[in-house]
Amino acid sequence: MKRTNLFVKTTIILILGGIITKILGFINRIIFTRIVGAEVMGLYSLVMPTYSLLITIATLALPTTISKLVAENKHNNLKIITTSTIFIMLINFIVVLFMIISAKFMALNLLHEERCYLLIIAMSLTFPIISISSIIKGYFYGKQNMLPNVISNIIEQIVRGILIYLIVPILIKKSIILASCSLFFFSFVEEFVSIIVNLAFIPKNIQIKRENLVFDKYTLKNILSISLPTVSSRIIGNIGYFFEPIILKNFLILNGYSNKYILVEYGAYNAYTIPILTVPSFFITAISAALIPEISKHFLTKNIKLLKKRLKESLFFALLIGLIYSGILTFGAKFILTTLYKTSLGLNYIKILIPIFPLFYLENVLMSFLQAINKAHITMKITIIGVIIKTLSLILFSYFHIGMYTLVISEIINIFLVVFLNIYYVHKFFKNYKYQSLSPSL
Repeated sequence: MKRTNLFVKTTIILILGGIITKILGFINRIIFTRIVGAEVMGLYSLVMPTYSLLITIATLALPTTISKLVAENKHNNLKIITTSTIFIMLINFIVVLFMIISAKFMALNLLHEERCYLLIIAMSLTFPIISISSIIKGYFYGKQNMLPNVISNIIEQIVRGILIYLIVPILIKKSIILASCSLFFFSFVEEFVSIIVNLAFIPKNIQIKRENLVFDKYTLKNILSISLPTVSSRIIGNIGYFFEPIILKNFLILNGYSNKYILVEYGAYNAYTIPILTVPSFFITAISAALIPEISKHFLTKNIKLLKKRLKESLFFALLIGLIYSGILTFGAKFILTTLYKTSLGLNYIKILIPIFPLFYLENVLMSFLQAINKAHITMKITIIGVIIKTLSLILFSYFHIGMYTLVISEIINIFLVVFLNIYYVHKFFKNYKYQSLSPSL
């Protein structure tokens, strides 16, 4: 009963905090989008796949990894944090240096947009502080103490809102490039504030010993044994996302579409369509974050009954949320879009994707479950298959002269495929576990 109450309490705290954070984040996005317009959002959308790929490498899936290790209580927590911090700062140094050196080439030769150069430089400078913040957040997730992260997330959005309101109107008058770069500067400030808030919740009675503040190879080995399979999956997914605008833009230009059309439509898809469709994603993120330490503990104790129960509960709520929101969008998508953004751009894409997105919400829960039962290599395999199929779909459908619907159709294929494969491997795990438990001892 105590474990059940803790799981429910953790999930509820994350959901309530997520609601507030999402509302504040949505308001900030609306204000920013209205101030800067579609062109800036188009530029921002072009560099975001690069940002997602590199921040994944820079953070090495540490929130998930540290959460799992702390929950299992196999290592000294201070050693985990110290070793993670030293190692991740080395990785960040390499990544930032690489980005500064290659930014010009990426902007001119891959994205074909010179104005992206400064955006790439700006985003790379945020990686170290985001990485440190992710380590601290992972610790609290592992302790199933969600309050520090919830409070820090809310304060982050408040800080971002103030900065957007005060600074962006001034920058947009000077340069759209400066206005675009401002979001990365704001991210730096937010993460710094988040670190301070989270540190305030560190228990005062923790005894810090000198031997716990040194780099430990054994601890690193255990960190990497979890993080590398997990981050490999995410890196592969983000490599696909990284090449998405490059492939899409080049093949659409090859088939007669103008650069302006691609910039506006791709910007609309990423700035309006996806944000509207993924409004309930904070619920799913909350469920998944609460699920990982819970499943890790039950897997360690081989409590198959509770493993099934927690997974079923999580999938039920994820699907219910997806279906309810899809119903709302079916009748109110245009009203929501025009009310929030004062535009109908992206509405046609929303209408096509509405029936598919309830499945999308299951994906994160299923992958979190597989990671928690040490099947991160399976999620990597699924991601590789999804990326290959989506990339091939982008290339193939670009020849059909259907514009940005090329991306929409590829997204639908990817969602169906990835969710089906996740369900297949989860089912296979339970089937094999049942078979092993029934087999006579040798």
